[in-house]
Amino acid sequence: MKDFIWDFDGTLYDTYPGMVASFVAAFEENGIVVDGRDVYRKMRKYSVGRTFKEYFLDISEELQQRVKASYRIREDNASRNAQPFADVEEVCQKITSSGGRNFLLTHRDKSSLKLLKKDGLFSLFTGFVTSEDSFPRKPDPESLLHLCDLFSINPKEAVMIGDRVLDVEAGHNAGMQGYLFDPDNLIDESVVCDKRVVRISEII
Repeated sequence: MKDFIWDFDGTLYDTYPGMVASFVAAFEENGIVVDGRDVYRKMRKYSVGRTFKEYFLDISEELQQRVKASYRIREDNASRNAQPFADVEEVCQKITSSGGRNFLLTHRDKSSLKLLKKDGLFSLFTGFVTSEDSFPRKPDPESLLHLCDLFSINPKEAVMIGDRVLDVEAGHNAGMQGYLFDPDNLIDESVVCDKRVVRISEII
């Protein structure tokens, strides 16, 4: 593999604690109690959007909007303190020093780039796709194919790395490999990933 395309939330950065806490607090602020452990499992297995949909059953549209607005404010504040997972810097440096390249593909906005800059990781990445680029969400491969075209990436020498099944599927849909980062062995679905790791260092 020469080109490594990374998901952000739950792969490069451990943002789930802040996301889950913000989700639980946003519901509680509006009089609804939810189980943080269940929220985490749903976010990891699916997506934040799908997790909201599951908890929004039988809740009015007005209340849904209040919960989402509260979540966005809380999560934006929490994400500023997020930290990269252990070995992220070392692995990304080894990739670049070996002649490879790192790329970012995230559903998060450009706040992800601010965190990379804050922690001295930004210079280790060659290209970026964030929510502002308005590509279809993973597992649609359009954003990956855009990176391939823009940076002359050969899909046969590239891999998409993420913590959810949709990341692996996005990679496969783009004709490249898909690695699953599953630090707590939570993903039990029959996803056919090219490699499953519990530590970022195992990618090397």
